[in-house]
Amino acid sequence: MAHPPFQGTSPFVSNNLSAHLPPPSSSHSTSPASSATANQTFMMTSSPVRVRKQPADGYKPKIITTVGAKPACLVNASVTYVGNDQIYAFGGFDQYTDEVYNHVLRLNLATQKWNLVDNYGDIPGVRMGHTANLWRGDKLLVFGGENEHRQHLNDVIVFDLKTANWTQPELHGTPPRGRARHSAVIHDEKLYISGGQTGHDSVLDDICFLDLKTWTWSRTWKFVPRYDHASWIWNGKMWIFGGMNDEMERSNEIWWLDLRGSPGFETAMAYGTRDRQLVSSRHRSLGNPTTTTQPTGSTGYSANSSVQSYPSAAASARSLYPAPGSISSLKFHSSPNLPSQAAGTHFHVFSSGCMLDFVTPAELSCETGLSSLELDSLSWQKLADGKDLFDPNFRWHYCTVNAEGTHAWLLGSPVEPTADGHGFTGGEYLSDVLLIDLRKYGILGNELAAQSRVKIPSSDANISSPLTGIGADLSTTFDQPPESGSGADFIITADPDDLDYDASSSTDPTAKSEMAVSRPIHVHKLILHARWPHFVRLWSAQMSEFHTKKMHIPEPYSAVRAFLFYLYTDSIAPNPPNGPTLNDVAGMLVMANLYDMPRLRLLCVNRLSRELDIEHAAVIWQRATTANEEWLKRRAASFCLQNWGRVVRTEGFKSLDHSSLIELCQEPDIDARIIGDEELDMLGGLRGPLGALNGNRKRSLGSAGVVTVDEEGEEEVEDDGMDVN
Repeated sequence: MAHPPFQGTSPFVSNNLSAHLPPPSSSHSTSPASSATANQTFMMTSSPVRVRKQPADGYKPKIITTVGAKPACLVNASVTYVGNDQIYAFGGFDQYTDEVYNHVLRLNLATQKWNLVDNYGDIPGVRMGHTANLWRGDKLLVFGGENEHRQHLNDVIVFDLKTANWTQPELHGTPPRGRARHSAVIHDEKLYISGGQTGHDSVLDDICFLDLKTWTWSRTWKFVPRYDHASWIWNGKMWIFGGMNDEMERSNEIWWLDLRGSPGFETAMAYGTRDRQLVSSRHRSLGNPTTTTQPTGSTGYSANSSVQSYPSAAASARSLYPAPGSISSLKFHSSPNLPSQAAGTHFHVFSSGCMLDFVTPAELSCETGLSSLELDSLSWQKLADGKDLFDPNFRWHYCTVNAEGTHAWLLGSPVEPTADGHGFTGGEYLSDVLLIDLRKYGILGNELAAQSRVKIPSSDANISSPLTGIGADLSTTFDQPPESGSGADFIITADPDDLDYDASSSTDPTAKSEMAVSRPIHVHKLILHARWPHFVRLWSAQMSEFHTKKMHIPEPYSAVRAFLFYLYTDSIAPNPPNGPTLNDVAGMLVMANLYDMPRLRLLCVNRLSRELDIEHAAVIWQRATTANEEWLKRRAASFCLQNWGRVVRTEGFKSLDHSSLIELCQEPDIDARIIGDEELDMLGGLRGPLGALNGNRKRSLGSAGVVTVDEEGEEEVEDDGMDVN
């Protein structure tokens, strides 16, 4: 054996405010940070749109170096985040010792320590290429895999995380074929199994599920041949992406199967029903599998799993019925944001209605990064470059996410290139963990993403409203004067919109405050008190607003109105007639930062990053800078530079103040230069009306592009278009 396998903020003011709220005053002050108007309306801290904050450092994922019984860099083990800062690893193959394990290891992320778990009960045999899914929050559901004799398993074993006890439930019905390197996902108390490899090195193209209420297998249907792929459930569909196809090629096709409306997927499986008997007889006609007892593993553990062995003729002659429900697929041919599946080590995970593709280093010259595929629109986005995520001296072998879809953990080890530059040394243990907060990249999280899609019926009075539930009813009372019977009892005013004045035309910092305020917005104290923590603190302190029932917010009128409408409806979707525009959402992002409202901040970042376009790119960049949203700022700046010729002609760009214009122009590299049509033609030819270049290199959109020149003279620009089939 070459080595052992283990070795205090203010109670009234958000901490984002630059000064404490002053006591109410009857005199008018000239200070924009603490002035009160003649009508006793309290002036809050000066707007962060006008007062630029110090730029925040960009987010950098943290690498954690672990201690304790670190596992070897096992191949095809299962690694699962189970909550409570704990990751469990089970099984796997040691490429240095040729041993297959059935050890259970636990990593405590709080103490950064690995330890070998003493486990009891029906301890399973050694295996690799199996799946382990978190079930009901405190159990791991393990299916299949391959043992040290290359026999493929089809057993189901359950590990209780609280008691460290293994159990084998009694299963009913005809189980699927034994397999390894398949995918498994739990949805609606069903364990869905798809694809994988068998002992004949063939790629399986089937799908089935195990009803976890009755422990009964469904029939097996034909789906898509894949192994080493990822699968997940979203919006009533089962999705599959990545892995290898039956031609042993890496696939960039996405497939999905609609589970809704099909009795085969929606009804519970009951053992002994007529449907089950037909399925069983059909399988008998294809040749009964023989069940044998697995030999004792090399680790000395008793192997109690069953092995299915199909005759090769029967296996090749199997003809499955297509899966019920609509089956669709899409192959991505080209896109500047499409990560190449042929390069790097890919980890595909699901979060918030998106498939995330972590492209980690596999060789020295590999292009890495984090991309997302939005499933509703099937469009790719580049969320982060590899240099901002991955240290090139580390190799990552496993990826796991929490159930909320807000954090991801990559497990790996540091390596060093060999002297000849063709390989690497080190990397014998899973010694390091890369923690990535996905919310820093505009990912909402599964719970918040699901909430935004929940369709609660509106009341009878608002059936046609684009909003749902009580938000549809409250929206009808928003900004309605009291004489209309709306019950409004509070007035909020704001500054005129940014486009109505030139901030650079006056050097007097109080000039803006002395301008006429916007028209009043009629609201309800009850709504503000229930939905706005800052208002609660202000009201409890009995500030001037408590007595006057008026408040002035020194932010653009449209952004303030959109912010208040969000408090009524809990929505920032572009729903008519009051839904916020992208300019409004950009202003709301600043207010979310000012009032310390993380949920609203995340909603704004998510929508701004998804809908970033030429008309709004400059404004989004400025507001992201003001709100210290470093990732969104970099993304908007990159978009502006890629589309510079068009962005500089937009109203949003023209509305920027002088200092913002200078700062945006300084975003490119110090060696960057602008090239025009003729030079672009010489570099590779124009494509289409947008002026994007053909060829393998990424080129800028627009008739003039900002190009960064590296030390070798290679020119690098990005194209944000997409072409799918």
